[in-house]
Amino acid sequence: MPKFLFAYHGGKTPETAEAGAAAMEAWGKWFEGLGGAIVDAGNPVKVSHTVSPDGHTTTGGSNPVSGYGIFQFDGYEAACAAAALNPMVADGSGSVEVAEINEM
Repeated sequence: MPKFLFAYHGGKTPETAEAGAAAMEAWGKWFEGLGGAIVDAGNPVKVSHTVSPDGHTTTGGSNPVSGYGIFQFDGYEAACAAAALNPMVADGSGSVEVAEINEM
């Protein structure tokens, strides 16, 4: 079964402990709904850097990565359907980039 990289973009840092708890609960429910699809639940990331032929920037570009996960699905349709239920997508604060991993 193919593996997919979910690259998270955006999201928001909870402003209160209650908002943080609610966010963790939403992510927990999303992960629970994914069941056996989880290969590596991933993590948020710190500030991303971009390295290109033009040099090195510490801003991560116009849409920096905010986290990642690796999941198994039958194909893009199932992977994208799962990504659409991600808490950041659901609350409008972010997006999920979905890419099938090319096993070498």
